[in-house]
Amino acid sequence: MSSSHLLQLVLTLSWVVLLAYFFAKAEIHIEGDAGWAANLPTWRIEKHWLLDIFWGGRAMTGYHAWVFPFIFLFFHFPLFLMAVWSLQLEARIIASIMLFWITEDFLWFIINPAFGWQRFHPKYVAWHKNWVYGAPVEYWIFNILSALLFWYSY
Repeated sequence: MSSSHLLQLVLTLSWVVLLAYFFAKAEIHIEGDAGWAANLPTWRIEKHWLLDIFWGGRAMTGYHAWVFPFIFLFFHFPLFLMAVWSLQLEARIIASIMLFWITEDFLWFIINPAFGWQRFHPKYVAWHKNWVYGAPVEYWIFNILSALLFWYSY
């Protein structure tokens, strides 16, 4: 990897973490101590076999039905702004989105006064159903996929 690509990667990763921090702070103000939109005035689908496959067994909510596409579109905005697209840029954006959601979710726990590091545990986090090595399994899967997509994109 060239030094210019390394700088670009470091800047991209730093920006994604910064975005995740700001979104986590906003979501803490929205949700408080009730994660996964538990107390929000929105519709919820608690059980469905597709949720087990694609959503880690978590409920689908109206809040998430709008937030996830919003973030997807937000990360794609530079491509539309510049009227460019390539498979490498798409891979970088998808990698950034994965990193964003993992980081935002983790920061939600760590900086949320109702949780913190001590409550980042399956005992207190019912909406993350599967944990491996002290973290939700999605963290591990998306970190690996994100790293592979970043590698491909450069």
